[in-house]
Amino acid sequence: MFAVRPCARVDPVQYRPMTRPPRRAPLGARAVDGGAARGAAADPLLRVEDVRKAFGGITAVDGATFGVRRGTITGLIGPNGAGKTTLFNLITGFVAPDGGRVVFRGEDITGRRPHQVFRTGLCRTFQIPREFKQLSVLENLMVVPSDQLGERLWTPWLRPRAVRAEESAIRTRALEVLDFLKLGHVAQDDAASLSGGQKKLLELARVLMGDLDMLLLDEPGAGVNPSLMNELASAIERLVAERAVTVLLIEHDMDLVMSICDPIVVMSQGRTLAEGSPDEVRRDPRVLEAYLGARAGKSGA
Repeated sequence: MFAVRPCARVDPVQYRPMTRPPRRAPLGARAVDGGAARGAAADPLLRVEDVRKAFGGITAVDGATFGVRRGTITGLIGPNGAGKTTLFNLITGFVAPDGGRVVFRGEDITGRRPHQVFRTGLCRTFQIPREFKQLSVLENLMVVPSDQLGERLWTPWLRPRAVRAEESAIRTRALEVLDFLKLGHVAQDDAASLSGGQKKLLELARVLMGDLDMLLLDEPGAGVNPSLMNELASAIERLVAERAVTVLLIEHDMDLVMSICDPIVVMSQGRTLAEGSPDEVRRDPRVLEAYLGARAGKSGA
């Protein structure tokens, strides 16, 4: 799933990757055997339990409760003001909840700082991409791993071979990620020159440089050219199928949600309103009333 400033360091509020080298594991490498595999399938990877948050007299999230199973692309939808992005901020530590719990991989992470949440393997992107505009696309990825040898004062003079070897490994890793997301042809371009859709893919590429287990995507389709929407959807599906990343996705583009998400969680007025398959959500009268009613009426007209 990815959070997401030039002394070649990442803003600690946005991205604080793990200090060890990024783990490159195919789907099979993360599988577990026997009863453990059955247990992993049954237990949610992420659990949101009665989470609440108010700002002054306005309740933004009011007892939201749901789970995200490992290996799924779970959609989180709802009208504007339903509390979806606020809930992402609560899960990832950008805002402290007033109550409830967030449990990831069986561990209570409620109230942790964003960089601490990142280190657990739970990462996020933002509605508006936050790339380093003056750096190349490749450099945007290479600055993600923290505690690089070349960042220390004396190491480049005392251990130049080690510094070059580490930088070469990071560069190779970054090029692999760019090729995976079909951005290899723009690796040397300035990040500021990318289109809106390419910048969304660059956000994905940067989180893939970390040790990623689950990715929270906040409106990845917003502002994306329709010609790139299929590439974006394909990239998300391949993250799950080929890299064993679990995805929770906020999106207002219902075509994208219904085509790649299962299950779908619906929020309204800060509460969890419904959860189910795309067909179940389409037919749920509460969802039609709260969110899809206007679109359903237009399509039936």
